[in-house]
Amino acid sequence: MRLESPAAANAGVASKGARTSHVIVLANEKGGSGKTTTAMHVIVALLKAGQRVATIDVDSRQRSLTRYIANRRAWAKKVGVALELPDHHAVDRADGRNMDENDAAEFAAFANAVTAVEHTHDFVVIDTPATDSHLMRLAHAMADTLVTPLNDSFVDFDVLARIDPESYEVTATNHYADVVTEARRQRRIIEEAVADWIVVCNRVGQFETRNGRQVVEGLEILSRRLGFRLSDGFSERVIYRELFPRGLTVLDALEEPALGQKASLSHVSARQEVRILIDALRLPIDERGKRRAAARAEWFRNAGQSLDDPEFVEK
Repeated sequence: MRLESPAAANAGVASKGARTSHVIVLANEKGGSGKTTTAMHVIVALLKAGQRVATIDVDSRQRSLTRYIANRRAWAKKVGVALELPDHHAVDRADGRNMDENDAAEFAAFANAVTAVEHTHDFVVIDTPATDSHLMRLAHAMADTLVTPLNDSFVDFDVLARIDPESYEVTATNHYADVVTEARRQRRIIEEAVADWIVVCNRVGQFETRNGRQVVEGLEILSRRLGFRLSDGFSERVIYRELFPRGLTVLDALEEPALGQKASLSHVSARQEVRILIDALRLPIDERGKRRAAARAEWFRNAGQSLDDPEFVEK
């Protein structure tokens, strides 16, 4: 994954080069769509499948993924449980007076993070800001799998396309859809590959509504036009928000000492939602990794050793 200059990044261009890791990018220009929650559950699912996972947080202002992972590390230490952790990198926000110098500094930090992980990990998961920036566009151009969480409302739908207020028919694509289309076009030209784009419908209500049906129908029409796949995401469940301060996911052990509370039926239902999403992403999870995960789990059961023990970190 050789990277171009910031100028090329703004054009959505990444150079052709040796790529050993599969890049998953979580992105949406609208905040509050469940992007970081989705990212963390994908990360933990991959780690539990024995995959070597690196993460890069390029949302230098919010740093939600960075805080989620820090919470997870702190909770594991506090309660003495073994929690899988990725090799995490965060791009610091450059705050100089010159915009070009800031872009160059942030680009260099991102390039260093990519260089550090691209040949040593099976997956690199990148969480992006809810704004259009040079790093956001560069991440899109690098994506093998692009995941766009979306809530089931026309406010979120507007990120992708405009609709007729009477017929609810799609009339035109909007800015973010155009950004993704251009990034995929550049990727196809340079690397002869196209990112698999999945739009994930999060926070769908338990009961189907007329609004929800219209949003889904619009997305199905738009998917044929823009070439993305649709997947069900996460329902509006309190459990997803409750787990953030501890850095946990619904895929983690449901025993009370690790969870910090008694498990509920909501945990079980949410876990099934995550498994359905992971299957829908069709990620290249290798069998060797699965065997490695099984062996590690057995070893930890017998030895009681923490997953963070430096003597057992896989190089």
